[in-house]
Amino acid sequence: MRVCVIGTGYVGLVTGVCLAYIGHDVICIDNNEEKLKLMKSGQSPIFEPGLSEIMQAAINSGNIQFSSDMAGGVAHGEILFIAVGTPPLPNGESDTRYVEAVARGIGANLNGGYKVIVNKSTVPIGSGDWVRMIVLDGIVERQKSLVAVGGSSAEEKPPEISAHFDVVSNPEFLREGSAVYDTFNPDRIVLGGNSQQAITMMKELYAPIVERKFAVDQSLPPVPVLVTDLSSAEMIKYAANAFLATKISFINEVANICDRVGADVTQVAKGIGLDSRIGNKFLQAGIGWGGSCFPKDVSALIHTADDYGYEAQLLKAAVSVNERQRLIALEKLQQALKILKGKTVGLLGLTFKPDTDDLRDAPALNLIEQLNRLGAKVKAYDPIISQTGMRHGLSGVLVETDAERLADGCDALVLVTEWQQFSTLDYAKMAKLMNHAVMIDGRNFLDPETMVRAGFQYVGVGR
Repeated sequence: MRVCVIGTGYVGLVTGVCLAYIGHDVICIDNNEEKLKLMKSGQSPIFEPGLSEIMQAAINSGNIQFSSDMAGGVAHGEILFIAVGTPPLPNGESDTRYVEAVARGIGANLNGGYKVIVNKSTVPIGSGDWVRMIVLDGIVERQKSLVAVGGSSAEEKPPEISAHFDVVSNPEFLREGSAVYDTFNPDRIVLGGNSQQAITMMKELYAPIVERKFAVDQSLPPVPVLVTDLSSAEMIKYAANAFLATKISFINEVANICDRVGADVTQVAKGIGLDSRIGNKFLQAGIGWGGSCFPKDVSALIHTADDYGYEAQLLKAAVSVNERQRLIALEKLQQALKILKGKTVGLLGLTFKPDTDDLRDAPALNLIEQLNRLGAKVKAYDPIISQTGMRHGLSGVLVETDAERLADGCDALVLVTEWQQFSTLDYAKMAKLMNHAVMIDGRNFLDPETMVRAGFQYVGVGR
């Protein structure tokens, strides 16, 4: 099928590349010429395991193009994905101006032929009908401009623009660090819309994935496809992320109680996770959640509830617990070192989770800010940030090139991001390089006994 993906951010690029890889004819549209040049050369602008390889394969097969030509992309696609960012505004509401601009641009370039316009961006509930209205406005504006150019006489009046389209909500559930895997091995595919023709085309688009043709285990039954109305599909995305964020805040609340009563939250999490009604995922206590999705989506759902006269107290509590949890590592540092002024603290990891280069709303940023405020010198080592030389948004921290340089002269280390590489570091050597061998394990990732044998004073979260 012919597909146009507008926006090559995290979601748009992964979606476009994966659809091209399974055989569809894809054009990805973006207005950033530097990014386009990079992608045309076969290089991914984001770090995501496996993405560069399948991107190069899709380019070699001729199934994917990268362009800034919106009109060409709209003309090409039977299915048009809107995949631009919806960053949070200061009040928690989603900023939908980029979605609006794309929808208007689609309307301005529609001309004949049936199209399915797909909301892949995480948009406020009710945006499906809103996008349809904006597309129609774009069509009207284009018609007016043609009339103005064509003149006022009946003989000179241009023909009416014919546009037949439907809007579908198709939320994404990709995890940064495993987005390619998640695309080919999804738990479910959600399609929201009231047009049978549009839903049929979306099912055809996803058929190879639904039939597990690119799955790790192709013997599994087909991927469940849930068809809903537009608003329910939009709510599913927000509800899923809000639930997972709440689950993390819950286990962090339990961890803080464990710290006070002498229980081990890792054992508690294992015990409750064996309950089939609860499950063991997202029960890892630590220094809180961050990234581009959880903070934005939970805040947006709270804001939506407020708009409709309902106070989402549970969600507000989940946010409050998470904000407090980010300071847990700071409290543990103060307990171990007492005064932090003049001390050197090293951070193991900067990104909000492993296997990504994403620093958006990362707990490390809060920790750096607070340590600077208290007069500590802050160093950090991150496998991706240190390697790529990325420094945008980082201030008040010295980024080292390896873990041993990080440890040298430190009074304490804080494990912030549970990169797999951190499980095999030479901690005995690192301990000898430090002024005080203190390890605050902000993710309960390391084995306490191993760290003690290496010479560290080990402090976990809820352990």
